[in-house]
Amino acid sequence: MDFALIGGTGIENLALDDRTEETVETPYGFVPLAEGFIGGIGMVFLKRHGAKHTYPPHLINYRANIWALKKIGVKKILSTGAVGSLSEAYRIGDIVLPDQFLDFTKSRAATFFEDGEQGVLHVDVSEPYCPDVRNHIIEGAARSGLNVKNGGVYVCTEGPRFETPAEINMFRMLGGHLVGMTGVPEVVLARELGMCYATMALVTNQAAGIKKDPLTHAEVIATMDLLSKTVAALVESTCKIMDHDQRCYCTTGSKEAGLF
Repeated sequence: MDFALIGGTGIENLALDDRTEETVETPYGFVPLAEGFIGGIGMVFLKRHGAKHTYPPHLINYRANIWALKKIGVKKILSTGAVGSLSEAYRIGDIVLPDQFLDFTKSRAATFFEDGEQGVLHVDVSEPYCPDVRNHIIEGAARSGLNVKNGGVYVCTEGPRFETPAEINMFRMLGGHLVGMTGVPEVVLARELGMCYATMALVTNQAAGIKKDPLTHAEVIATMDLLSKTVAALVESTCKIMDHDQRCYCTTGSKEAGLF
């Protein structure tokens, strides 16, 4: 199957037709995956936080997840992630397609190339999110009567705590629009292995200091419950028109590294 969906908070229960389960062995551990069909299109589904949302953002085995998808032949990854808004332009319930990121993670393994025969890879992330896949999502949304906002800077923090108002103010001054906890290193690892990757950032709350009330995980889940059917429809409409071939720049990372 050429396409995969990495489901974040609130998307753990995506319905797939003819669903089967498998566990893929990688150099970084074992990864459970679901395979099936959505709208007649083959899809691999990976639950980023585990079956029962047991893995916090900083302990997700990102390398195992991305390696497993590559190993079974996935070419293009759609991901979802709950985000807070740093800007009045992005409101609760919006679906945003980031085109850049700022990385404020601290302790995560961020590359496959730390030692060994492969050496070091300085992968290019001038366009971290595949423009071709993002265009397919935009077209899929239009065909389904849905609205997505194209472009934005995603700020990835370490978590699992929410950010302080001072941090949010800093991110805004640096040009950030959205803040989440899972987008990096996932997007970078996908590029290292030559897969296309695009994120559908789901705005579930206003960030600390913008929202006057305390932030809670419950409000994130509540908003995601409302968005889940919309996301499923968007994934289905996108996959129906998405090209199975890669004609973009995303494949260059793995070619340079000589992997797969």
